[in-house]
Amino acid sequence: MVRDEYNDGLSAEDRVLLEGTFTRILDYLVSKNDREVPLATIHSAKDLYDVMDLSVSDSGVDVETLLADIDAYLQHSVKTSHPHFMNPFWGGPPASSLAGEFISALTNTSMYTFEIAPVATLIEQEMVNLMAKFAGYQNGEGTFTSGGSNGNLMGLLCARDHKFPNAKFSGFTKTPVAFVSSESHYSVEIAANTLGMGTDNLIAVESDHQGKMCINSLKRKIAEQKDAGKIPFCVIATSGTTVKGAFDPLPEIAEICAEENIWLHVDAAWGGAALLSPETRNLMQGIEHSNSFCWDPHKMMGMPISCSAFLVNQQNVLREVCSHSNSAHYLLHKKNAELDMGRMSLQCARRVDALKLWLTWRSIGNQGWSEKIENYMNLAKYLTNRVKDEPTLELVLEPEFTNVCVRYVGHNLSHEFQDMITDQIRTEMFEQGKFMVTKALIDHRPILRPVIANPTVDQKSLDKFIAEITVIGARMAAELPPK
Repeated sequence: MVRDEYNDGLSAEDRVLLEGTFTRILDYLVSKNDREVPLATIHSAKDLYDVMDLSVSDSGVDVETLLADIDAYLQHSVKTSHPHFMNPFWGGPPASSLAGEFISALTNTSMYTFEIAPVATLIEQEMVNLMAKFAGYQNGEGTFTSGGSNGNLMGLLCARDHKFPNAKFSGFTKTPVAFVSSESHYSVEIAANTLGMGTDNLIAVESDHQGKMCINSLKRKIAEQKDAGKIPFCVIATSGTTVKGAFDPLPEIAEICAEENIWLHVDAAWGGAALLSPETRNLMQGIEHSNSFCWDPHKMMGMPISCSAFLVNQQNVLREVCSHSNSAHYLLHKKNAELDMGRMSLQCARRVDALKLWLTWRSIGNQGWSEKIENYMNLAKYLTNRVKDEPTLELVLEPEFTNVCVRYVGHNLSHEFQDMITDQIRTEMFEQGKFMVTKALIDHRPILRPVIANPTVDQKSLDKFIAEITVIGARMAAELPPK
């Protein structure tokens, strides 16, 4: 018989489940710095199916089985809080953010009206205003979103309404074109597809060796598209590219956009955190001249996914872009209309993601963020120097942020063998649960890209990483057939 938990309240079984869950959470947090525990244990779907029962029965299971399921989940998941996890742009979240995550789930409300989420609304507005202030937006507004991909879509949408105010009703009457760097995130293609402008009208602008958008190329591409009878309406710059960690030259791009009356959106999902430190905010110089940007605190700031903000350097833009929400008479009323966040978002049901950021910001303050970012930058410099000191490793380019691009080159190895070994090093480290870093391509050749965004990573982690890749690389090189 299935128990009706909504009528029974917190039963004895519920209490056992929740107490058991939180005990496991605390144990997990205590053990997250254990370097001897593998990052991951199982790597194939077949093996996971062999050790876990994922089926759902007609009658349900008891609480002991559920706790065993949680144990299995924790055991076989990739441990993103591990000191050797340097793969994507995040790591272990701080306790204050977890508290916010738990409370958001516990209260289980949505962000569409002040009426249903009064405290959450004010907290989100406080965070939006603070982040806008760091960017130099004097009269901005914004909303939290599901991530940078959604933020880039909203940037294009705002740009569309700026240049084609009737497009929301009649569609495009002329061909719009937007410009992105060749190093831009793939989500801009998703956004172009979703918007209906067509990915063929998303024009790639050349980037230099560091990964920065080339200004002369941007000017040329805009002129070419205008000559072809198309309407340039948006430039999407990137502050912190995915592989190289490059920051596009915003002052120069902003000047061009102002001259051409083109909306400037900045994808700062990764690099936005540079604004938090006086030592790094120069990387974002010119952001104050952009029209919009997105910033993901669930990346370098370490918030649990998802926690992302989209900001606009002008009031009432989002209310106009999202004016379709005004038809929702069953949700949005005249009372508190100026506070209802559902009038400024593409989403209806939306989690309270600002709470965890607010609690953490309250906890550590602006100075705490500055120290965190500077520590990550110092660790990236340390890793860079360690790579330079190893004759069998190549630093592919000088890092601008905390992305460090490395290749195994060995001694007198061909490019073919260098690439093969670099690829295999990454695979072996992950399969043995030792390290997890991204494999990417630069100039069509594989590289390893450890990125520093995990608070448990330290110099000891980086020393061990260098030792692992040099030892594995040397062994693989020794196993190559003689020339």
